[in-house]
Amino acid sequence: MLSVVTNILELKAEKNNLFTTFDKILSKKQKEAALNQKGITIWLTGLSGSGKTTIGAFLEKKLFQNNIITTLLDGDNIRTGINNNLSFSDKDRIENIRRIAEVSKLFNLSGIVSINCFVSPFQYSRDLAKEIIGRENFFEVFVDTSIEECEKRDVKGLYKKARAGEIKNFTGISSSFETPINPDFTISTLGKTAKESGDELFNYILPKIKAKK
Repeated sequence: MLSVVTNILELKAEKNNLFTTFDKILSKKQKEAALNQKGITIWLTGLSGSGKTTIGAFLEKKLFQNNIITTLLDGDNIRTGINNNLSFSDKDRIENIRRIAEVSKLFNLSGIVSINCFVSPFQYSRDLAKEIIGRENFFEVFVDTSIEECEKRDVKGLYKKARAGEIKNFTGISSSFETPINPDFTISTLGKTAKESGDELFNYILPKIKAKK
C-alpha cells in the first residue's frame, strides 16, 4: 500500500511540471470558422452487431459529400492500435473509452467532426467521455437493436463464440450493456436499411455541425 501511495504522489508531482499550450495555439473557434463547421463528437453506442460502424461509415460519406471534414473511430481499429495493450476487463473498458474521448477532443479542437462507433457498455464511461469532450460537443446516439437481431446479423461469429465460452466478457452475453439513460438521439434499426438509419442520423446531426456565420 505504501508503494501505491508513493507512486500516486510521484505522478502528481510530475504533473505539476506539465504546462499545456492550448493558450498559445489557434483556438477551436478560429479553426471552425476556417472549415465552416463545428468540431463535435457523434458517439454511437450499442451492442456488437447493432449497426454502429455501418451507420457511422454511411454518415461519414454523406458528410464528406457535404464538404464536412470528419474522422471515424471504430472499436476494432482502436483496439489494434492505440489501445492494443488493453483487455476487456471492466477497468480496461473504461480506460479504452477514456483514451478515445481524449483523442476525440483533440480532433474537435481542430474543428474536425469525430464519428465514434463503440459498444461503450457502461453509463459511467459514456458520461466520462462526455465530460472530457465537453457536453456542448458530445452527441450520444443509441443504436437500438435487440440482442436477438444482433445475433442474427452475427457476421463475425462473435456471439456464437461467446455462447460457446470462447470469448470472455462479451457484452450482452457474459458482460452487461447499460442502456443509455437519456441519449441525444436514438436509432431503432429493426426493419430499416443502413441508408434509412444513416439518413435519420444525418438529418439530425447536420444542423449541429454547420457553423453559424
